[in-house]
Amino acid sequence: MRYDVSGSGFGNGGSDSGLGEEWGVRAARSRALAVLRVRGRALGAATLPAAVAVVLYAGEVTGHFTGTGWATARWTVTVLAVLVLLAAAAVALVVARARPAVTPTVELTETAAPDLHRLVRDLADRLDVPAPAAIALTPDCDSWLEDRSHRAHRQAGAAGSPVLVIGSPFLWWMRVAELRAVLAPVVAGTGPAADPDIAAARRFVRGLDAAAVVADGPGLGPLRRLGARGVGRVARLLLRACGTHAAEMERGVAAAGSERAQAVDRETRMVAQEQVGLAYAGWDRLLTRVALPAWRMGRWPSGLDAGVVSALTELSRRDRLAEGYSSRLGERPACDLLEEPGAVDEAASLLAARLFHGGPAEAGPDWAPVEWSRYPEEVVDRKWRADAARLHEVLDRLAAAEAPGAADAAGAPTLTRVLTHLTTAPDGRPAQLPDPERPVPAEDGDDRTSLEDDSVPATDGDDRTPLEDDSVPVEDGDDRTSPEDDPVPAEDEVRNPAADTLAAALSARVAREDAEREARVTAGAAGFSGPDGPWPLCPLVPPRTGRDLLADHVTALVCCAAVDTTGAAPGLDWLDGPALLVDGVRSTDLAPRVLALVEDGDPAPLRAWLATTGVRPEKPVRLL
Repeated sequence: MRYDVSGSGFGNGGSDSGLGEEWGVRAARSRALAVLRVRGRALGAATLPAAVAVVLYAGEVTGHFTGTGWATARWTVTVLAVLVLLAAAAVALVVARARPAVTPTVELTETAAPDLHRLVRDLADRLDVPAPAAIALTPDCDSWLEDRSHRAHRQAGAAGSPVLVIGSPFLWWMRVAELRAVLAPVVAGTGPAADPDIAAARRFVRGLDAAAVVADGPGLGPLRRLGARGVGRVARLLLRACGTHAAEMERGVAAAGSERAQAVDRETRMVAQEQVGLAYAGWDRLLTRVALPAWRMGRWPSGLDAGVVSALTELSRRDRLAEGYSSRLGERPACDLLEEPGAVDEAASLLAARLFHGGPAEAGPDWAPVEWSRYPEEVVDRKWRADAARLHEVLDRLAAAEAPGAADAAGAPTLTRVLTHLTTAPDGRPAQLPDPERPVPAEDGDDRTSLEDDSVPATDGDDRTPLEDDSVPVEDGDDRTSPEDDPVPAEDEVRNPAADTLAAALSARVAREDAEREARVTAGAAGFSGPDGPWPLCPLVPPRTGRDLLADHVTALVCCAAVDTTGAAPGLDWLDGPALLVDGVRSTDLAPRVLALVEDGDPAPLRAWLATTGVRPEKPVRLL
């Protein structure tokens, strides 16, 4: 069924030439026909042996193909035709019955969002296209139309129309007019989607996508899995043959929708596109810096979409380029189109935890929702103390390995213990040069003076410190090598062996805990699965290095000591996640001091910070 529209182009004036005359749809249909020709050629190749067999039998009946040789050829071709037809039938059956992957979403019925459904229907009427069959939300900063015409996904009253999937952060950050402008080109895609050729090509490609991964599904025996692998190879071969045409077809559909949507809210569209980029930045920062630590602690924030508003407001306050964005908050937000925004936000937040972390489908004792007001206490403080406990457990293991018979291998959970360990090499000698403000004691004939006396020239046996000026002449007997013979060490040279040893042990411990968590998730409630494997498809952040893990754990221990011995408190920064509040103000100068200890083995900056803040590193901290 075709849906005629007025105008020779999308949003342009002209004669009533219909949907088929529009440039974007014509390009998309031509590519769809190319996809269907690939399907036709595959069908022709499958029936070719049967056609040859029919010709041979017809020749026998007419007396043209007689003799022993022709009889052998007929039987051979007949057997080949039967095998090919059986294989083709198996491939066609698998492609037809394979369940295409769909995006996990939160369904929005018309009862739950009547104003939103009304907005989408009015938008479809203005664009003169059919309205989407349903509306759903996904925890992502994108919107698209999704074909759910397969019988496994078809909904009552769908009538073959696609489902409109909207990124949930858009509803909370965008205003109603901005959301309408963003959805206009997406809703306009329902017109090309109703074209029979485009719809058939899409069904064929989606069936091939699903058939290509049937062998990876559970519950298949060895024989069925072997057959499924053969079907998968054929499906991938057909996908390679029609992949380029399918991609160009989708580009044509997108171009058609974009061209048609130019007639809707032209002035608002530019502002709305800016908000899309801003929402994506805030959403990504919120997930990786704020939500991920909570998920790892067995808590899932129940108001992620409301949190993105706070994150973007904080971004607009810090970034001068975002000035003026916060003034939009006085306008009506798109979430007002929902009857119960809080319930929808909670459902979308739980779905985000499942998609990006692989959490259970329902809340429980070890997987509980957390409000933003409780985040510092239930997430930040628990995370710090869990990291501090892990750090001391690894130190206990290292101490026991170095001295198996020592009774005091396990030390008290103090910050002093970590400072001592990271500033001491495995052989017990200082890992770095001592404090340059104090005189250096002489060793093995070394007659060096303190660094304060830079004017003293080098004498026999002098091993001058590296900070001396190279212009000072070197006299006979100086055992220093020349700069040419003493090249500058490489940047990746090990500067703190104790930190490397501790970081390696800590990384192994974290890897084991992550593997155990994934095993529990796999053994528990089944998560989502798609053509690329089970959810989550990939972690939100790339794996951290051992030094990064060590710095995070040392920072957590410092924060625990600050909370236990001073008036500091855990807090939440909407853009950076867990934060330490000293006298009600976020501490921003702790990270470089911890890095100086971890990377260079230099405790002086961190000790100065502890003295200024009033933290007592010798007192044991409370662990989780």
